[in-house]
Amino acid sequence: MHPLISVVHVSELHAVTSDVWKKFTTNFYTISLKNNIQSKIKYGQNYYDFDRGTMTFTAPKQVQSVEVETTNTFNKTSGSGYVLMFHPDFLGKHPLVVNIKNYSFFSYSVNEALHLSEREENDVIAIFKKIEEEYQHIDRHTQGVLLAQIDLLLQYSNRFYERQFITRKWVNDDLLVRTESLINEYFNTELGLKNGVLTVDYLARQLNLSSNYLSDALRSLTGQSAQQHIHEKLIEKAKVYLTVSNLSVSEIAYNLGFERPQSFNKLFKNKTEMSPLQFRQSFN
Repeated sequence: MHPLISVVHVSELHAVTSDVWKKFTTNFYTISLKNNIQSKIKYGQNYYDFDRGTMTFTAPKQVQSVEVETTNTFNKTSGSGYVLMFHPDFLGKHPLVVNIKNYSFFSYSVNEALHLSEREENDVIAIFKKIEEEYQHIDRHTQGVLLAQIDLLLQYSNRFYERQFITRKWVNDDLLVRTESLINEYFNTELGLKNGVLTVDYLARQLNLSSNYLSDALRSLTGQSAQQHIHEKLIEKAKVYLTVSNLSVSEIAYNLGFERPQSFNKLFKNKTEMSPLQFRQSFN
């Protein structure tokens, strides 16, 4: 009924074999709520199935690669739930044009889906139904009402993700330990000489997570993003070099992965309010 926004019922979708699953993008935002999916999606080394209420989010031009494994006929019902799709042009000049980019879960991976309680799922379904009902009759108020509903859906989703980080704290505690271990290993074995400065992407790949999910999970635990954790450990290691070794500042910078010592000097001064040489002199 509307050229820029649509709600699809998952029960009406049917999986088909196609090479498109190997690598594809869309031109629109997608917010999905799915239950009892009769296929599994592979991400990294893990299979993930939507056997209960889960939400996933994708943004336009986001490269996706999934492996759909169907054990029965491809015409089998896909499960239940809703898929909301809307084109970026639909946002017009609404504040959502800017705000939607602040919702990092649009860059989360399939295996980092949002798991909903029954009550949360009912709240989300009510919004999907309201959106579907609203665009059946288009007038000058339609876009405003629909945008308000999308905005509400995103705010609910943000709340539910923050709740999930808390309720799955034991998982995130383990994630923090593994992250700290990877960072320490990187600096203690001087991998920076080979790979360059440690990045969030490197950590995320080692943990089979997306960069945004890793940062958000760590922030929920410690108040610091993954990048801040890296910088903290990097500065700690730099201080050790400066106090117990005779390496020059340039040599220390190269050991930590910096191609240019000036970049290391700038980061160190930003974090400590002293240059590396000033720190070494003050320690001595």
